[in-house]
Amino acid sequence: MSDATERFPPTGKMLTVNGHRVHVHVSDPRPPVILIHGAGGNSRDFTFSLTARLQDRYHVYAFDRPGLGHTPPLHHHGETPEEQAAFLDSAAADLGIGPAVIVGHSYGGAVALAWAMNHPARVAAVVVLAGAVNPWGGELGLLYRAAASWTGGLVAVPLIAALAPRSLVSQALHEVFAPQSPPEGYEDYIGAELTLRPESLRANARQVHGLNAALHRQAPRYPSIAAPVEILHGTADRIAPIATHARPLARAIAQAHLVELPGIGHMPHHAAPDATVAAIDRAAARAGLR
Repeated sequence: MSDATERFPPTGKMLTVNGHRVHVHVSDPRPPVILIHGAGGNSRDFTFSLTARLQDRYHVYAFDRPGLGHTPPLHHHGETPEEQAAFLDSAAADLGIGPAVIVGHSYGGAVALAWAMNHPARVAAVVVLAGAVNPWGGELGLLYRAAASWTGGLVAVPLIAALAPRSLVSQALHEVFAPQSPPEGYEDYIGAELTLRPESLRANARQVHGLNAALHRQAPRYPSIAAPVEILHGTADRIAPIATHARPLARAIAQAHLVELPGIGHMPHHAAPDATVAAIDRAAARAGLR
């Protein structure tokens, strides 16, 4: 066990699904809500505060996506949202989870929508928080492209993991939260060392590098989603701009309801927790779970 996993041990159960391990944090038995985190993160982003706000009336499951947190990668080519959705659906089946509200943040929003399209029997409703869910123009930065390549993953990633100063972690978190700031205690709680492990850096880079191509295939199918969809997105989100992602998604899905949050950035579940819980409540009510 690495130093990072010793300092930030699993908060939930370790399962084996189709021969692969997966980590899931499980809360109290109520109508089920499944939380899927964004790029470079892990389930601790949700267990920091959101699960406590939900567990009085929901059975909350917060999965670590493949390659991140305590869930090993499925392979070394960058798991697509569809592959991750299929894997998490199998994990949910092993846990005996019935139809649930699937909540996806950022990259996790693409996974949640893939789940709704490809495995609808377990999806009662979807909540997309600042989702990166539609194709975008331009390219990712050089660092992502290099880390996703075979030689970059072999050479550059270990150097990044070994040399990245704590100040760089703080800067990255402030950029993700902007124009808000991370809540007090978040930086110590989230376990940045888990993200900075070479294997996690490689997995995240490969997934993000392949996301745009995956969304080109996935987005045309969004009108097929029949489940209720709640979309929560900040107007000041610079990571996944609302005009590129949330507004086109709301137009594509007949059952979608978009709430725009003025001045909020990419982390609405921290910056606007009441609005986040309200969106989950609406989704559960529209699905008949409450």
